[in-house]
Amino acid sequence: MSKAAQDIILKPIITEESMMGTAMRKYSFVVAKTANKIEIAKAVEELFGVKVAKVNTINRLGKYRRYGRFDGYTSSSKKAVVTLTENSKSIDFFDGLL
Repeated sequence: MSKAAQDIILKPIITEESMMGTAMRKYSFVVAKTANKIEIAKAVEELFGVKVAKVNTINRLGKYRRYGRFDGYTSSSKKAVVTLTENSKSIDFFDGLL
């Protein structure tokens, strides 16, 4: 059973460091924890109409936090850094933010 592209790519990561990567054709996304690199590449190609060269994934563990007398961990997530091919067009969503 294949997943929809919208279920794999959850949201873009918009930070100062990730926006500097757009100059090198690298875009960062929060992705589903169960998604693998092949599924992530196909989802980005389908959603944005670009060609993906490679995908790097990072599992981010939740951080320990205290809220008054309560403590616990924030939710963990998975991050993907997608590199596009040289002849691929850029992702329009990120171009509007620069």
